[in-house]
Amino acid sequence: MDPIFVYDTTLRDGTQGENISFSAEEKLKIALRLDDIGIHYIEGGWPGSNPKDLHFFELAKTVRFKNARLAAFGCTRRPGVPAEADEKLQALIDCGAGVVTIFGKSWDLHVTQVMENRLEENLAMIRDTVACLRQNGREVVYDAEHFFDGFQHNRDYALQTIAAAAEGGADFVVLCDTNGGSLPCDVEVMFAEVRARFPRVRLGIHTHNDCGLAVANSIAAVRAGAVMVHGTINGYGERCGNADLTTVIPVLGLKMNRACILTENLKKLKSLSRFVNETANVVPVHNRPFVGRSAFAHKGGVHVSAIMKVPQAYEHMDPQQVGNERRVLVSDLSGRSNVAYKARELGVELDDAGIDSRRIVAEIKQLEQDGYQFDVADGSFQILLEKLTGTFTPLFELESFRVTIEKDKGQPCQAHATVKVAVGGKQEITAAEGYGPVSALDNALRKALGRFFPDLDTMRLVDFKVRVIDGSRGTAARVRVLIDSRDQDRIWSTIGVSEDIIEASWHALADSFQFKLAREKRIRGAAQESLPFQMPRPTTTCKE
Repeated sequence: MDPIFVYDTTLRDGTQGENISFSAEEKLKIALRLDDIGIHYIEGGWPGSNPKDLHFFELAKTVRFKNARLAAFGCTRRPGVPAEADEKLQALIDCGAGVVTIFGKSWDLHVTQVMENRLEENLAMIRDTVACLRQNGREVVYDAEHFFDGFQHNRDYALQTIAAAAEGGADFVVLCDTNGGSLPCDVEVMFAEVRARFPRVRLGIHTHNDCGLAVANSIAAVRAGAVMVHGTINGYGERCGNADLTTVIPVLGLKMNRACILTENLKKLKSLSRFVNETANVVPVHNRPFVGRSAFAHKGGVHVSAIMKVPQAYEHMDPQQVGNERRVLVSDLSGRSNVAYKARELGVELDDAGIDSRRIVAEIKQLEQDGYQFDVADGSFQILLEKLTGTFTPLFELESFRVTIEKDKGQPCQAHATVKVAVGGKQEITAAEGYGPVSALDNALRKALGRFFPDLDTMRLVDFKVRVIDGSRGTAARVRVLIDSRDQDRIWSTIGVSEDIIEASWHALADSFQFKLAREKRIRGAAQESLPFQMPRPTTTCKE
């Protein structure tokens, strides 16, 4: 079977998604990560359409990609204009990319009603543009836009557009489900027909997710003979997005045994997904297949009991193959198996310590009755478990805090917080401002602890959520505050519950800092233990 070429369009099609934007410098950083994992083609943008994409291609000239070929994106020549005289086509040639991806119209509806062009001229535009780029030494990928809709509406004309691209010398012809409305069964049948009609043309697939079928349609096309798959990291893209390469790649490599990227590089997939999330300033989707935080998370007691014996009982693969990890959640649905598994993760063997796990389960279920939710707050659960087993050592303790909010007519609110904490018997009092009460508390606590713990510079809050637990009490209802924090290595969640939203926020915030500091302490301790033993140097006494 032919290898599958992976073509990433995160930097172009992905940025057409709502709230997704990258600077030229950020695009270069993402491109380097894509290259590192082994992506074959990276579409950098449309250099003829905006200055930012043009700047990106200028920056890209200063780096050398190890695995990927950089592609510039554009459209066919204008109607009635020779390809050699089209300035946008010339911009694609001048940008320096070795690959140029051109899209053209396959659906006669677009040709006659949207472009208001002649069908024959559209075919000439495709053929001339591809031939011009090939004559200028470029590898050409032709995107047959709206191909599947065009095929169903006017089969013969859609096939003529493919023939025009092939006659021009296209290296790949990619069939596009631009509206995202096709079904896998139809894609496979239509793709197979094109494959039979053009046996010497290397075909690819480009799908959108408007029916939630972008990945399924991509796989269907591969089954029918596609040798190139387009997509984006995390499925970013216009409307409902594109085919998610973080799903497509492991399906191809691990489920279908189709060569795409090196197996060892699959372990970088989760970190790549998180990096693109972070660069786009988008909160990660926890239930994303393969790379999501919940992809291998288990909550039901029966499930946990089974995976402790045989992991494949409830896991379709080893999560480490894609750089992920197994997680066990603890909630009111938990049994002793969940608690025992989580305790073992934290290095606490309950049976060896003589601790009754049933008492811990009962305590957790009571707290969940009060409004806590530990399946979404792994950081707070670790602290709770350490408290219940007598192994918790707080790295700081609250003496007091005060928060004030000021609002003057016509002016934005101002928040101030004063925090007094004790660290190792020493007290520290600090004050700080913030954009709100929680921001002010966060800033004041950082300021207080920064004197003792410089590692806090790497930690920051990435999400803050408030939920009313029982709305029948109105503004007096208990609230649940969930905070997601992260450093350069991981994301963790903490929780606080109270009738007072500020107190609930403080509990979640304090747990987040305790979790971070305890983890850094363990890392430093492990590093010290791993240092090789050295004999002390002999001391000498100098005599006059």
